[in-house]
Amino acid sequence: MALGIKKEDTVHVITGKHKGRAGRVLRVDRGKGAVLIEKINIIKKHMKPNKTYTQGGIIEKEAPINLSNVMLVCPKCSKPTRIGSSVFEGGKKHRTCKKCKEVID
Repeated sequence: MALGIKKEDTVHVITGKHKGRAGRVLRVDRGKGAVLIEKINIIKKHMKPNKTYTQGGIIEKEAPINLSNVMLVCPKCSKPTRIGSSVFEGGKKHRTCKKCKEVID
């Protein structure tokens, strides 16, 4: 599973209905293995009026996408890449890009 994907990362959808699109991660659900991406996989939900939606009606919102269907976009080389990890002195672990070998964070 793509454990290296975090909130605020930019990801690229590699399979499914939204293949080829990229967006910013809003939320990661490790338990379900899903990720919410900004403006991707929009669904329409019929809502009754409540405190949050006083008007009610049809609401458009993002639905989760499986973590296995997205790849992290490296901020250095701007390409979708797999994520590696390297341990630096002091025992600190960092995510690294498998293509350009640069540290991501």
